[in-house]
Amino acid sequence: MMKTLALYPGSFDPVTKGHEDLIRRCASLFENVVVAVAHNPNKQVSLFEVEERLKFLTKSVEIMGLSNVSVTQFSGLTVKFAKQIGASVIIRGLRVISDFEYECSMYQANRTLEDTIDTLFLMPSLEYQFLSSRMVREIAYFQGDITSFVSPHVQQALLQKVKSTA
Repeated sequence: MMKTLALYPGSFDPVTKGHEDLIRRCASLFENVVVAVAHNPNKQVSLFEVEERLKFLTKSVEIMGLSNVSVTQFSGLTVKFAKQIGASVIIRGLRVISDFEYECSMYQANRTLEDTIDTLFLMPSLEYQFLSSRMVREIAYFQGDITSFVSPHVQQALLQKVKSTA
């Protein structure tokens, strides 16, 4: 295990089993992991408030029994937040080629802003390669079965949310 604090940032709107897969794997690689919900005012409207997403992630981490993982939120530049909390690495998930192009440009910008913080790209397990929060929201909106994509506590809240917005 690396003796390092890792930051896994994201919007997690909502947290999926793919996110949970990466959190579990990060927890086995690093001494401590901070999972941080990014509050980005420039991003399109989120389905869940930041506080709701924090609650989902906290429960997921608790269910997985990961004592070396904490959950928080932040706004602003990810690399600045990483430096602020003392993280030496930012974890990013890569699913498909389009993720790589975007993440590569973000890596280069972050490295230019703060060259002491590195980025580690992890691919989700095979069954989650094409899973995204956006896809899960859309399936839920059209009353599709999302059982394989999100944990029960997230599924229940997501189904209630789409029912109330329909």
